[in-house]
Amino acid sequence: MLILLPPSETKQTRPRGRPVDLERLSFPELTDTRRRVADALAATSEKPDAATRLGVSANLVEEIARNTRLTSAPALPAQDLYTGVLYDALDVGSLDAAALRRARRWVVVVSALYGAVRLRDRVAPYRAAMAVNLEGVGPLASAWRPELARVLPEAAGRGVVVDCRSSTYVAAWVPEEELARRWVQIRVPGATHMAKHTRGLVTRALCEAGVDARTPARLAEVLEPGFEVALHAPARAGRPWILDTTARTTP
Repeated sequence: MLILLPPSETKQTRPRGRPVDLERLSFPELTDTRRRVADALAATSEKPDAATRLGVSANLVEEIARNTRLTSAPALPAQDLYTGVLYDALDVGSLDAAALRRARRWVVVVSALYGAVRLRDRVAPYRAAMAVNLEGVGPLASAWRPELARVLPEAAGRGVVVDCRSSTYVAAWVPEEELARRWVQIRVPGATHMAKHTRGLVTRALCEAGVDARTPARLAEVLEPGFEVALHAPARAGRPWILDTTARTTP
């Protein structure tokens, strides 16, 4: 099974510690592109109009400045780096040992800077979104698309691809051919906040259940005890299954 998560805009920092070592991250095939994107992001973040180029508020001075220290800033495990609604609901720190092992094996965060990372990978805090167009690199989703196509199909193995990403991050990699028939997007009715929260709960539930679902129907069965689910077949070949998901309320 492969559970794809988006990163969060908010990220934790540390005052001290070792910097990122790109050679030690998961998916070493991505190292050259990671280095190229990091260099371009740092150069962009030094420009007077960096906020405009990055598509962020000009008030985020310190977050933009972090992009200029990517090779020296203390790195954190991705499971600690990313914060916010989805990651609060996932609550990796409270998983039991078996569920934590599964989370570290199944969960991959799709990142504008690092391409794809697992929860144990130690990475630097940064501010960049997949929609950003960096000079010398181009739109990040386009830059990462062929690179992720090299590594993520193997990471999925024979299980389903549980896609909890936003549309911006879906643009960086779409499962194709046989794997597309096992691609399931988690869709949550309601506001964005609730969608993020529910996707975090879904990820946690799958890691706790420990079932390596091989079909969309089996995935729905695994989630059904804790969620109201409705599985919809793809509209056409190459499109994902859609699993409408709502957390059950405790009586």
